[in-house]
Amino acid sequence: MALKEVIEQTVVGLGYEVVEIQRSAAGLLRVTIDLPWGAVAKAPAVVPVVEQFVTVEDCEKVTRQLLFALEVDGIDFKRLEVSSPGIDRPLRSEKDFERFAGEVIDLTLKEPVGTLVADGQVSASRKKFQGRLERRQGVDGKVAGSGWQIVWSDAPSIKPGQRVSKKRLPAPMRALGFTLDELREARLAPIVSFKGRASRGSTESNTD
Repeated sequence: MALKEVIEQTVVGLGYEVVEIQRSAAGLLRVTIDLPWGAVAKAPAVVPVVEQFVTVEDCEKVTRQLLFALEVDGIDFKRLEVSSPGIDRPLRSEKDFERFAGEVIDLTLKEPVGTLVADGQVSASRKKFQGRLERRQGVDGKVAGSGWQIVWSDAPSIKPGQRVSKKRLPAPMRALGFTLDELREARLAPIVSFKGRASRGSTESNTD
């Protein structure tokens, strides 16, 4: 069985999902896991949903099972590291984008936006954006059935203690539509907030 299949079968069988698999030339095998979103998304509306996170104990449990599964399949590696995604979790699948709709993300395109899309408002050579992830709006103003957009403002950040004039006009909001095939990389923006994802810390379990 291939490495990816062994890892996914083992991790999913334990009740988690695989976020990322990385293998280095030095023999390090790094597996990032997360709790599945489906159970939370299907929870009754009357029940408050408390966001849960991967713990050290979760990583240790997956590590033990993976060590056994990888040994049985004869997969060679020197060190296994199982960890949680952290605050800059990568977004790879359609399900990831649905799960984190409304969050601020860092997005890098494979190709520049180009002059037709930029329309003079954005540099035609721009590939990187940070903004709020939303479903793409249709022509009639309704949310489109497929496709995503990132919404951002190029207003300069305000430093702590800095005075802002009340007459200052807010920078316009801009939106760029994209498909998953056009992305080189997308991650949750590592913004620390005690009201939000501050507790989305990274935990890990290592073994040599």
